[in-house]
Amino acid sequence: MWINKKELIELDKAVKDYQQGKEPDIRDNREGVYSRLKDDIYALVRMKDEELLQTAKERDILSDYMADISHQLKTPITSMMIMADLLEESDDEKRGEFIRNIKFSLNKMEWLIGSLLKMAKLDSGAVRFMSGEVRLSDLMADVRSSVEVMLDVKDQRLEMGSDAILHCDRRWTAEALTNIVKNAMEHSPEGGTIRVDSGVNAMYEWISVTDSGNGLEQSQFASLFKRFENSTNENGFGIGMPLALSIMKGQNGTIDADLGGNGVGATFTLKILKN
Repeated sequence: MWINKKELIELDKAVKDYQQGKEPDIRDNREGVYSRLKDDIYALVRMKDEELLQTAKERDILSDYMADISHQLKTPITSMMIMADLLEESDDEKRGEFIRNIKFSLNKMEWLIGSLLKMAKLDSGAVRFMSGEVRLSDLMADVRSSVEVMLDVKDQRLEMGSDAILHCDRRWTAEALTNIVKNAMEHSPEGGTIRVDSGVNAMYEWISVTDSGNGLEQSQFASLFKRFENSTNENGFGIGMPLALSIMKGQNGTIDADLGGNGVGATFTLKILKN
């Protein structure tokens, strides 16, 4: 096959343009080895451009989350610094109280940082979900270990309905379900019951969580899945529900809600769509 000098000069110029950030389209849709070479060069450049865009997206997402972490840590850090300064001049009773408060704040900070970094990974597509057959009872075992103490404190019960077989990532789905259950506990009275059910239909597999509260207002629902905008518990950060939604979206799923009302509790349903 003969390639003339002019064609080589044009290809060399195109490669240099690519190096300078320009994007000439060198494809000519003709037969032959030389045309395939130009097509391959163009495809390689496009692939590298997409990789760079994805890297920039991940960097921007991580930057936003780090800014959120910094903002949210200011208050507990300031509080701990004040308590630390007061420790030396305090009596034994106050000193013990300050130490307990500092430990509590440290635990909150650890959970906040961990949750936000998980959300950053999820939103940037850096998490690889490992789907497998999981029964709801398996997920509930993981959930109970995380909320057992809170259930005892509020004298609440966690009941399970149908034990459906689901196809999902057990660890991540258990984390999403735990956050939904915690939200249901916040909106349920002392002595209340949180019911978790599951099932499968032609379109999706689902897990529902129903609290025993009085339902939610539409204005409350609007802020549930926005970071830091919703928490009825003074110890919360308002990121449990957004994290749950990110996990479900990462598994080709979503979270729907029936707000309840008139004495009927709200129901949140985690759905995993079938391919």
